[in-house]
Amino acid sequence: MSKWLAVCAAGLALGFAACGDDEGTTTGGASAGGGGGGGEQPYIAIVSKGFQHQFWQAVKQGAEEEAKAKGAKITFEGPPTEQDIEQQVTMLTNAIQKKPAAIGFAALDSKASAPLMEQAKAANIPVVAFDSGVESDIPVTTAATDNIAAAGEAAKHMSELIGGSGKVALVVHDQTSRTGIERRDGFVDWMKANAPDVELLPVQYGGGDQAKSADIAKSIIQANPDLKGFYGANEGSAIGIVKGVEESGKKGITIVGFDSGKAQIDAITSGVMAGAITQNPVGMGKQLVDSALAAINGETQPKVIDTGFYWYDKTNIEDPKIAAVLYE
Repeated sequence: MSKWLAVCAAGLALGFAACGDDEGTTTGGASAGGGGGGGEQPYIAIVSKGFQHQFWQAVKQGAEEEAKAKGAKITFEGPPTEQDIEQQVTMLTNAIQKKPAAIGFAALDSKASAPLMEQAKAANIPVVAFDSGVESDIPVTTAATDNIAAAGEAAKHMSELIGGSGKVALVVHDQTSRTGIERRDGFVDWMKANAPDVELLPVQYGGGDQAKSADIAKSIIQANPDLKGFYGANEGSAIGIVKGVEESGKKGITIVGFDSGKAQIDAITSGVMAGAITQNPVGMGKQLVDSALAAINGETQPKVIDTGFYWYDKTNIEDPKIAAVLYE
């Protein structure tokens, strides 16, 4: 990380938009400051939830492609892990101080970041939320998956796969972001309404960390030898579950995940995981940049833009429509 900080410091000193994570990049080579007057490209500062999952790399790819196509500059950065809420708030504070033309923001904690929305508004910087909303009316729009509906789809497939009855455990990445809350509640609410014979165990939170989620999964299996299913609410949670089940040696547990990435694709292809919900992260990144440019131009937008989701398993993983939204 020290190398990243050194690069950022050098980039800011030179007046370039050079800061991302170790894997972060910038699109555009002009000055990063300001709204792009005098023929400059408009600068959009994007603060994501992190880089540890391939999902964020795919969002970043989409944002970069769209920025290049539309003549905008972006920076794309995020904290080391999705548990580093304070560090993300600091990144957002620094982004506001750079006075970009617009900000894209995916909140790790929808409440903690809300006060900074007032700062952005006071500085006349429009904010576009993406992936996770903020508990504020200030963002001009939120480009995100309908996580409640997507989690309900995951629950429907889980119920079908286990025959509508039995114990199911949930490992969720957090209870502070809108994605964590909605992917938990969407799954739970669908089961309560449609599968009364499915017993949901108390929700466990693994911070999206594979190792922690694996340990949680092993503990659940040990305490519940009759467990029939696991639901992992994001990439790290799902792969952690797969690792935990494999390390426990337990057979016959149905695993349903969320997101994509090579590890989940491999697990589904091999039959270790039954299936998962994939979002459209590249499309989300493109929509984020388009919405930011629309906000810079003062255009009215809907408060929420649904970027879509699909269920995928061994039967449709090679379908062109599905393959287009999977990422490794």
